[in-house]
Amino acid sequence: MHHAIGLALQHNPELASFAKEARALQGLTIQAGLLPNPVIQYDSEDVSSRSNGPGARFESIRISQLFETGGKRPARQHAALLGQESAEQDYMARQLDLIATVANVFLDVLAGQERMRLALAGQELAQKVVNTAAKRVKAGKAPPIEETRANVALATADIEVKQAQRSLASFRKQLALLWGNPKPVYESVLGNLETFITIPDFQSLEVRIQQNPLALRSVKNLEQRQALLTLEKARRIPDITVSAGIRRYGHDIPNDTTALVGLSIPLPLFDRNQGNLMAAQQRMNRAMDEQAAIDLQLRALLTQAYESLVAADTEISILRDEILPGAREAFRMASRGYALGRFGFLELLDAQRTLFQNQTLYLQALTNYQRLINEIERLIAEPIENISKP
Repeated sequence: MHHAIGLALQHNPELASFAKEARALQGLTIQAGLLPNPVIQYDSEDVSSRSNGPGARFESIRISQLFETGGKRPARQHAALLGQESAEQDYMARQLDLIATVANVFLDVLAGQERMRLALAGQELAQKVVNTAAKRVKAGKAPPIEETRANVALATADIEVKQAQRSLASFRKQLALLWGNPKPVYESVLGNLETFITIPDFQSLEVRIQQNPLALRSVKNLEQRQALLTLEKARRIPDITVSAGIRRYGHDIPNDTTALVGLSIPLPLFDRNQGNLMAAQQRMNRAMDEQAAIDLQLRALLTQAYESLVAADTEISILRDEILPGAREAFRMASRGYALGRFGFLELLDAQRTLFQNQTLYLQALTNYQRLINEIERLIAEPIENISKP
């Protein structure tokens, strides 16, 4: 599983797109911290005049610089940095989802291999029953219908083998697609479904919800909205534009060059940024609601997964320790008794069906158990074994 996860993290195209977006926002953070460029201005008046009188033409050059007041640039840079950190949490959340997806599809392949093994074993047993029934019919100890029923059971087992083959092939392709390979180049996966953990108490899991990337992203989103609100408040303060330059008059005018100094400040009579300020305030309130909603959602998912994990653990224990040993013993006794003529074919068929149904239930319970562990680890963003260790 670790090998499959490593391949997906390296080659999954969707995850790569999230990483590129996070790097793109680094550029926006740099841009937000840059100073405004100075402006150079050239003026020439009365360019068609040839006189050197008071109305003679003149030329001027000015350089203007905008000075942002009220802490706009630091506020803008802080908001952009929080946006970058929020995108990084998006990447981490997608990475965690991808790990959980790979783990679940890996479990599908592993369970598919086990289902294939059970189907082949069932097919082999069904063939043995056919052979036993044929011998009894040939010896006159059983009616021909028993051989027919045995052949029907064998045909059903053949169908189950083909279904298991198709299902396993589909899961193998799904797993390979997660690392961008349309055709699987592996024969099988290695793992053990009968790997169990000590289930920790719910409180020790619940306190780790806050380290989930979605929870961290909601915190960063709220911080960014607060920073944008601060920025909109700063934008109510007018910026100052300072300019300086020289003006040169006609050549025949004494002292034909003079210095120019200018100061420009917008008067906030009508536009005091009140609309943007109200929008930023409401978006911050919305971010607070979204954070609370994410927290409730994660806690609800954790509660559901935890209760299901405890139930699955109990189900596995009952199937493994009580039901399956009894079903195996019943089938063994029925097979032996049928061969000796002590049991009828229906008893043998019922014992066989009961055994394989419970084996399938056990396989499903094991797969569900491992899936629930994956879900809890996705929610707490940490291997559950770290919590289970004393």
